[in-house]
Amino acid sequence: MVDNGELEKSPDAFRTISEVADDLDLPQHVLRFWETRFPQIKPLKRGGGRRYYRPDDVELLKGIRHLLYDHGYTIKGVQKLLKTNGNKFVMAVASGDLATLEALVAAGPAARVDEPKMGPAEDDQIVGRPKVKVSGRFFGFGGGGHDDMPEIMSDKAVMAKEDRALLQEALFDLLECKRLLDQVR
Repeated sequence: MVDNGELEKSPDAFRTISEVADDLDLPQHVLRFWETRFPQIKPLKRGGGRRYYRPDDVELLKGIRHLLYDHGYTIKGVQKLLKTNGNKFVMAVASGDLATLEALVAAGPAARVDEPKMGPAEDDQIVGRPKVKVSGRFFGFGGGGHDDMPEIMSDKAVMAKEDRALLQEALFDLLECKRLLDQVR
């Protein structure tokens, strides 16, 4: 329990901004900036303006950091993910918790009613959906109706968790490629 002469805090303890910044390897001003961009982050503020982050705030910050820095999302993109899928979804993406992700997706919007709502977002970037409708064939799929689709694409097929994780990672990689291409244009 002792680490370099300091006591470790319990997982349920509130954290100061300096502790969270060290944990996420970010400067403190970035956390303060994110508070202005993500209304879901609500640290307690005590005397002198000192911030204390709840464990859920820290997990949400980890999720936001993961999406922004590791997967190349824009702030608007993460805001849309939070708006459409909720805080728990972003936390689960960062932690790699596939069971929670599947449960949240299966539960739909009703499971997210207790989370804060954001104001209207700009529609110039839709995360996770193509901007142009796909009309041709892609790797042998699509284009000719449902009768040419292989059996593995039927409703009865069940995808393994590892396959879903690989597809999710591929999606994040493709979104990162798109972001980089958009920056070059």
